[in-house]
Amino acid sequence: MAAIIKATNTELAQRIIDEIKTCFDPEIPVDVWELGLIYEINLSDENNLGIVMTLTSPNCPAAESLPAEVEGKLKELAGIKSVKLDLTFEPTWDKNMMSEVAQLELGFM
Repeated sequence: MAAIIKATNTELAQRIIDEIKTCFDPEIPVDVWELGLIYEINLSDENNLGIVMTLTSPNCPAAESLPAEVEGKLKELAGIKSVKLDLTFEPTWDKNMMSEVAQLELGFM
């Protein structure tokens, strides 16, 4: 499942994705973008950012730190006015949501 990206500013949207790719699940050596943990990126015309993300499981040890890291890094990104991150478990994440890059990295392909 690929993330839904709603943004008219495609340059800023790409910078958002690049920044998300610097956040790694501490138990898996793959970034949260390639893991498929980002479900939606909603960037308004006023550059207010909404992120919908999940974790590999509701009991993920990084449940406190990982969303906070993503949100914190995006708040520091030049051009972003505000960030609102929503954590969801619908749909439930599974390994098929990973990119081919992540599946190769983790030996699933």
